[in-house]
Amino acid sequence: MPQHSTTGRSGSHFSAPATGAKAPAQRTSAQRAKAPSTHSAPRAQRPSTQRPQQPRRTSKRAASSGQVSDRTASITMNAKPRTSAQRAAARRGTPSKGKAPFVAGLVAVVAVIVGLVVFVVLPRFHATSAESTIAAGEQVEVDIPEGSGGSAIAKQLKDAGVISSSDDFYKEVQKQNADQKLKSGAYTFVTGADVSEVVKQLIEGPNATGSKLTVAEGLTVTQTAAVAESSLGIAQSDFLAQAKASNYVADYPFLSGVANDSLEGFLYPKTYYLSGKAINADTAIRAMLDQYKSEVAGLDFSGSEEKIKSAYGLTMSDYQILTLASIVEKEATTDDDRPKVASVFYNRLSNSQAYLHYLQSDATLTYALGHAPSADELHSDTSPYNTYLTAGLTPTPICSSSLASIKAALAPSDTKYLYFWITDTSHVFSETYDEHLQAISDAKQSQ
Repeated sequence: MPQHSTTGRSGSHFSAPATGAKAPAQRTSAQRAKAPSTHSAPRAQRPSTQRPQQPRRTSKRAASSGQVSDRTASITMNAKPRTSAQRAAARRGTPSKGKAPFVAGLVAVVAVIVGLVVFVVLPRFHATSAESTIAAGEQVEVDIPEGSGGSAIAKQLKDAGVISSSDDFYKEVQKQNADQKLKSGAYTFVTGADVSEVVKQLIEGPNATGSKLTVAEGLTVTQTAAVAESSLGIAQSDFLAQAKASNYVADYPFLSGVANDSLEGFLYPKTYYLSGKAINADTAIRAMLDQYKSEVAGLDFSGSEEKIKSAYGLTMSDYQILTLASIVEKEATTDDDRPKVASVFYNRLSNSQAYLHYLQSDATLTYALGHAPSADELHSDTSPYNTYLTAGLTPTPICSSSLASIKAALAPSDTKYLYFWITDTSHVFSETYDEHLQAISDAKQSQ
């Protein structure tokens, strides 16, 4: 069968039929996190107060001795008045003249106690409060988790000393119409900052760069480990040792049944800010798995798989969908091409001609070898990732796919295409091998 070399940056072809691969430039994606609308914060409860205990009354005789037994105090307190005036006053329920000096003395004692409380206790209370106040003008880092609501964000900012009033923060958010614009991530703020500037920064997005990790679309686990080492200082070997599905399947059930204990395809491409956390391989991997879970949560895998079965007669699992999406990621260069490329692979897998069940993608063997394969390797290497010699899909995904590629694998275009030729300047899909050869010829003549 004739062999045609690819041209341009990422030409793809099929040889009788055969397909060459392309190596698309990596593209960085950073998703904007959406912060839910804010709501009022609870008011702090006022501290309760206690009435000071009244001093026990004693008789003059007991007081003069300096010692008062419980029995003596009881007898003295309950003694009957000695004079007729005192007895009459007792019957009327009004104090007699004999008690006036005692009441006046009691009032004086209470006044002295209150004065001591005001003079001694309150200053001490104020001093303690001042000591716990965060000084203004200090630089602090605040890490806002994805999905945080307005009240949670306000609490974090207030606890860090960035703002002094949650109510003022809510008002400013409303004023700037920022209910759905606040972004998660790592921020550097100055304590006591103007609340309007704080809200503006939250709208613009994270500004702390010390723990920024950008995972581009189409990276493999090994390539992601290298990026983590250069960006976060995590040793590549440590990352790869930790990046095993068995370490995470208990927390992420979608990893059940993956091949080779591999996380390939699940480390979602995005820009991550990991400031404020214990940054290591585990926290970085969990952030990517959390993001994958969040991204695909709204996708109807089961419904799409039913449609694929109806259209192509193929039974696809979620894992196989992700595997096909990863090949689409490596072959397509535009979002418009992705559903068409997916349709080519589905049409080949379901075709009655057995030779078309070979996807013939250079990208799959490139994943296994770590370099672009030669013509000899394409026709001799027995790796299960060599789709020239092995029919069907590869054992695992070959990279981390963009959401667009996953959607393309779930909803391919309705075509009869069996071939494609994609370069920087050409995007041609063909139904027959002759049309495919003509597309290659035309592309070369136009260069």
